This record gives sequence, C-alpha cells and structure tokens, in this order.
Amino acid sequence: MSTFVQQLVNGLSLGSIYALIALGYTMVYGILRLINFAHGDVYMVGAYVGYYGSVRFRGLTPSYPRAIAIMFLSMAVCALLGVAIERFAYRPVRGAAKMTSLITAIGVSLLLENGGQLLFGADPKFFPSNAPHTEFNVANVRITSEQLTVFVVSIGLTILLLFFIQRTRTGKAMRAVSFNLDAAKLMGISTDRIIAITFALGSAFAAAAGVLVAMAIPKIDPLMGIMSGLKAFVAAVLGGIGNVPGALLGGLIIGIAEVFTVGYLSPTYRDAIAFAILIGILLFRPQGILGRVEKEKV
Repeated sequence: MSTFVQQLVNGLSLGSIYALIALGYTMVYGILRLINFAHGDVYMVGAYVGYYGSVRFRGLTPSYPRAIAIMFLSMAVCALLGVAIERFAYRPVRGAAKMTSLITAIGVSLLLENGGQLLFGADPKFFPSNAPHTEFNVANVRITSEQLTVFVVSIGLTILLLFFIQRTRTGKAMRAVSFNLDAAKLMGISTDRIIAITFALGSAFAAAAGVLVAMAIPKIDPLMGIMSGLKAFVAAVLGGIGNVPGALLGGLIIGIAEVFTVGYLSPTYRDAIAFAILIGILLFRPQGILGRVEKEKV
C-alpha cells in the first residue's frame, strides 16, 4: 500500500508541472483557437532564466525568499517573451488560414530550440539549490519539500488564474474575446491587448513550471521542452482544451498515469502512455473531460 501511495505522490508532483504548462496551451486556444507549439520551449527558457538567476546569487544560503525571487524573475522574462512571440510571429498571420498559424507555431518552436542550443550551449546544466531541502516520512511514504512546493504552487496559480478570469475587468474582457473576437472589437475591447496579456500569463506559468521542475530535477537542457510540451498539450486536450480547471485535471491525470506506468509496467512505455491517452480521448470524448461540445455554423 505504501508503494502505491508513494507512486501517487510522485505522480501528483509530476502532473502539477504538466498542469502549469497546459494552462498556457488552454488559455491561448481559448482566445485564438491556436495551438501554440512553441509553449514547451518557453518552459525551457524559463528554466534557463532561473538557472542564470540562481548562478548570480550562488553564494547566498538557499531560502524560500530567494526561490520566490528567482521564480518571479523567470516569469517576468518569459511573459515578455510570450508577448514578443505573439506580436512578431502570430499577429501578422492572425487573419490567415489555420494551417499558416500552425506552421508558424512550429517554426517558432524550432527557433527557440536551436536558438537555445546556440545561446545556452547544447550540454546539460545543473540547477543550483535555491530553497532548503526537507524530507517527510509519513507511513513509509517519502515526500520532499520540492514535491510539496510544486503541487501547492500549481494549485495556487490555477486558483489565482480563475479569480483573475472571473472577477477582474481584464478577465471579463478575455472571456468576451474568447466567446467572439469580432463582437468584442465592436464593444470597444482592445483585442490585441487582451491577446498579448493572454500570451504573457500563459508564458509566465510555463516559466514557473520550468523553475519548479529544475528545483526538483536539477538537470536542464535546451531540448527539455519538447516532450514536456507535448505531454502538457495532451493534458490540455484530456481536460478539455480551453477549460482552466480541465488543464489542471488533465495534467494531474497524465502525471499519475506516467508514474504508475513506470512503476508497475516498464519505463519503456513512459512517453507512450500520454499519447495512448490522447488517442483514447479523441476517439471517445474529443471535447475532453470538462470540455463542452460547441456547435459551429457552416
């Protein structure tokens, strides 16, 4: 029983990372009906910004204020990166065919991956310790402070995002743009500004995930965002892409499924399980667990 609970804890921790990345996918899709395949690479950039920020303060004693400062630095830089990607890559092709936007997203992804290898170097780097490491043993179940931090931050950011969308003026404008972009323009909403804010928020959440995973697994490289980004996309589809709680739920399910597959079947199927779930959800419930069927006028 303790082994099962241990795997569950590990799965929740991993799934929280996927959930944070999936939030960016689901927000952008909800506004623009665009799959931002560069989002996983923004997660990689966030990890590297956190790495260089950590190196800058390497001599200081690990502490939670230091870890929070590093995370906010990474989130701020990646928020600006997200705005730049939207302004210079996606906005010029917004009125073009969906295939054009999709190809542009793939191009931005390749640009970030190869640019990351040129800028940061292709060799892996090891993330310095920013926060004190603590382990808890509860009924033979090992829980680390990093796992607790990842889970709490993921839940906390999701709640803050829901509050922002439901209770603020900008959040209401985001919902209006998501419902009908052209009608929102006619109502005087600056749709370009709302879309830029959406990219900034999604990219900031990806950066938070990058820093958190680097704290828990302190090895980063310029291609780390490829598979994590794809699994987070699967999580967004599973939960119901465009649905914020669905992104959280989908991320947790993918994380738990992956860890249980490694623990009880074979590490060989670690990556395959996410895509098996994707195929299953597309076949039996394409709108996702919390998604709704939307009728489109032809």
